[in-house]
Amino acid sequence: MTFDLRELPKLLTDLYAIVARLEKLAPGRKFTPDGHLVGSIGEAVAAYAYGLELFTASGKQHDARTPDGRHVQIKLTQGQSVALSYDCEHLLVLRLDRKLGFVEIYNGPGAPVWARIAGKRAEGLQRQIRLSTLRSIAEVEGGVRLPQMQPLPDILPKALEAAGMTFIEESGEGQDVRLRKTDPNERGGSA
Repeated sequence: MTFDLRELPKLLTDLYAIVARLEKLAPGRKFTPDGHLVGSIGEAVAAYAYGLELFTASGKQHDARTPDGRHVQIKLTQGQSVALSYDCEHLLVLRLDRKLGFVEIYNGPGAPVWARIAGKRAEGLQRQIRLSTLRSIAEVEGGVRLPQMQPLPDILPKALEAAGMTFIEESGEGQDVRLRKTDPNERGGSA
């Protein structure tokens, strides 16, 4: 199955504009898109970028198959960790950063990741692992990576720019960001 992601930049821009508006209307509340929405976006983007065949949605252990037959668990997060419920043959973890777009965090065998979290107390069936830990496992393990057939969509920054929007940071941590309409008279650099 192939995916046409040409509309994705505009749709995600609209989604984050709605999130920003909701957060403005209800100060102190977060309206972060998550759950099935983010999971399905991650699966569609991974299928597009890595040439994967997706299984039926909400599968138990794996989300897709590679052209050479490997089974893949796909995770997309906007935070600093992901939750796993089961060991998997291959794990692909992407992060959707409001400023950077999609970033590959981990692309390798699932066994070393599961070995790191198997003994952790589970919340329900899920065990959390931090993205920093995934990066360190990737450095040590190496392993066979899925080749990218297409680049990850560089969607948010370009879509925001096309919509005349930009992110402004509300705190020094870079964690709290808001959308702002770009002033067409603004110029970068000094005059």
